[in-house]
Amino acid sequence: MVDQQYDLIGDIHGHADELEGLLCAMDYQRVDNCFRHETRKAIYLGDFIDRGPQQREVLGIVMPMVETGSALAVMGNHEFNAIAYHSYDDENGDYRRRHTPTNQRQHQAFLDAYEDTPDECREVIDWFKTLPLWLDLGELRVVHACWDEGAMLRLKESLAEGNRLTDELIKHSTTYGRQEFRDVETLLKGKEVPLINGHKFVDNDGHEWPNIRIRWWDQNAKSYHSAFMGPPQAISHIPDDEIKGDHLIDYSHSLPPVFLGHYWMDGTPTPLADNIACVDYSVARTKGRLAAYRWDGERTLCAEKFVSVERVEP
Repeated sequence: MVDQQYDLIGDIHGHADELEGLLCAMDYQRVDNCFRHETRKAIYLGDFIDRGPQQREVLGIVMPMVETGSALAVMGNHEFNAIAYHSYDDENGDYRRRHTPTNQRQHQAFLDAYEDTPDECREVIDWFKTLPLWLDLGELRVVHACWDEGAMLRLKESLAEGNRLTDELIKHSTTYGRQEFRDVETLLKGKEVPLINGHKFVDNDGHEWPNIRIRWWDQNAKSYHSAFMGPPQAISHIPDDEIKGDHLIDYSHSLPPVFLGHYWMDGTPTPLADNIACVDYSVARTKGRLAAYRWDGERTLCAEKFVSVERVEP
């Protein structure tokens, strides 16, 4: 038996009712306005914000849990995007994530929630900066999208203690073309490869992309079609040609279990591999679910350890 048992909770995206329902389903109790468990600890996989209707309410649950030690958390790409959106670059005279119509639309739910409380908004952004890019707890590992040890080693020299961003790294990781940009993108958004012959696919928001996210751990995924990680309706548009280049990461079955969010999975929650599991089951999408995995020290993950609640439809 391990010293600490963990409940790994997937992307919440502003759905506080579902989060409270999931915590209660796992026997967490609200004590002094903070959810706690007598013997277990939660680990959040990031993406607390954007999309859903309860931005402040989600952070009102998550932040006290992390601050009191009843939960841990890693940064998601939406927290990183929020940091960049609210960080002004004096050198370039613009924000590090530009306020384009597309970027504003993706972030609008958060902007609306804090429209009348700019000081509180800044406190939240500052809190996002305290989130680690990944957690290595020895017997298990946690990252939002991709466990890439090469990227982690390159970033180590630039990170603050606890794998946290510094102001300088925020600058470099939001500068297109820099290695830091590519490495943070990989950890928080996953591995991508460009499609061939002008192929594109359409994501859940209706945007066309020339690159696809891939099953970076799957050594059997040799074609674009078999490696694709994305909306099921797009799979018919992905060519079955062999992928060229180094696109996979060798994550051995002997390594500790690693937990991911980010990927908007469908269907019944199940591990991606014996020691890899995604706990993002698309609560931000109609008929999606908020999912968690209850880890008790096992090296081989199993479907029976997932728990989830259905999205509350308006």
